[in-house]
Amino acid sequence: MRRRNLLGALAAGASAVIGTGATAAASAAAVPDLDDVLFRLPNAAPASLRVLASKTASAREAFTTARYNDLGTYLPGLLATAEATRNATAGQARQQASAILARAYVLASELAAKQHSDAAWVAADRALAAARASAMPIPIGEAARVLAITMRRSGRCSSAVRFLTTEASALDPAEERTGAVRTTLLLTAAYSAASGGDRATALALLDEADETVERRPQAPGGLFTVEATKAQAAVYRIGVHNTLGTPDEGVEIARGLDIGLMPSPERRARAWTDTARMWHALGNGQQAFAALRRVEEEAAQEVCRPAVRALTSSLIYGPARVQGLREFAVRTGAVPA
Repeated sequence: MRRRNLLGALAAGASAVIGTGATAAASAAAVPDLDDVLFRLPNAAPASLRVLASKTASAREAFTTARYNDLGTYLPGLLATAEATRNATAGQARQQASAILARAYVLASELAAKQHSDAAWVAADRALAAARASAMPIPIGEAARVLAITMRRSGRCSSAVRFLTTEASALDPAEERTGAVRTTLLLTAAYSAASGGDRATALALLDEADETVERRPQAPGGLFTVEATKAQAAVYRIGVHNTLGTPDEGVEIARGLDIGLMPSPERRARAWTDTARMWHALGNGQQAFAALRRVEEEAAQEVCRPAVRALTSSLIYGPARVQGLREFAVRTGAVPA
């Protein structure tokens, strides 16, 4: 069996080993801080590749279902076990373990980015090192994506675009799974270009990603899942226009987007967040708040992230009075009770 297929098979049918998540009443609880965790991993014994893949698949499920508290609690043990397993193996098994370790660090970086924590840098760097040791293109692409996000967040937008497009050029667009990774790199590069104010590059990269998706729809699946679908490309286009200061160009895209068809609560919540930002930028507080309520319905912990709290706070202090907004802001921690 080829290595990438084996990893997908290992994750298939993985049982959930993380708790069922926070209740709605407890959803505003702080996600565990990763700043110190990455430098003080607990002691752990190696595990079999099958067990490690199962644990990592469960951690990924916690992320996609927006159970960030659960994921933050679970990650230290997962990372420690993955490190121990990688260190205890050799040959092809070591490459497999390195790939799974990379996936675990990608999750850590994504969670830290949601917290606006500098730990995202550390986790992303470790993810890419482990991914390159695996010599597998899909883990390398996923790790490159999260590292570029940390670059963009630090203001190094042009460097992020160059890094992402270089990595994307090494992937075959005709092969389904590497093609999906390539598309996600292009979408992330487009958003990075927009963050740097480069409209022409951002739109060109979006168009290139759209062409790839049109030729070959790319559905998620397996442990190393990436989302390269028309809906995801549309959400990125809305976000790019928001970032470029042209939210009006995203309205028709948003109206034609069926967010309910997106595959996970985390993705649907992010789509509604971008829609809320669009309406807020257009001065429509009612529509922005309606979108934020959809975020809360999809993923209660998502509305408690710093970026979404800031958006909620901005609506509170805007010129229009929106019924129910203050209660929402208090409930999600955007303003004091």
